[in-house]
Amino acid sequence: MTLRLSARAALACVALAGSAPCAPALADWTGKASFYGYESGRVRADGYAFDPLEFGAAHWTLPLCRRRNRESGHCQPVRVRVTDLTTGRSVVVPINDRGPHPRLHRLIDLSLGAARELGIEHRGVVSARVAIVR
Repeated sequence: MTLRLSARAALACVALAGSAPCAPALADWTGKASFYGYESGRVRADGYAFDPLEFGAAHWTLPLCRRRNRESGHCQPVRVRVTDLTTGRSVVVPINDRGPHPRLHRLIDLSLGAARELGIEHRGVVSARVAIVR
């Protein structure tokens, strides 16, 4: 319930602020994190080709773009810190894709490169804390 409300608050904050960065009411979530990375070459939600070794993450509701450069049109992605609650290791990754599906009851999917850095490649699904990085 808290996750749904905080995600809605984050989306409402981004929608109301337009292109200006803002802090959602609750920018810290705890849940399950997994990884994906064998679908190399597919197009991500942000329109670029997926490279499993690059750092990236998929989230169902966080915005892909924090602010857009007026001249070039490039997007500055929303970045999150994912911390493995078992080991305490963390990694900062941009949100550049959509997923995992809510029916899976997972908070975030990491790219293979980010999963290796975090040390979860062989464990699959771990308990993690996800926080928006300014």
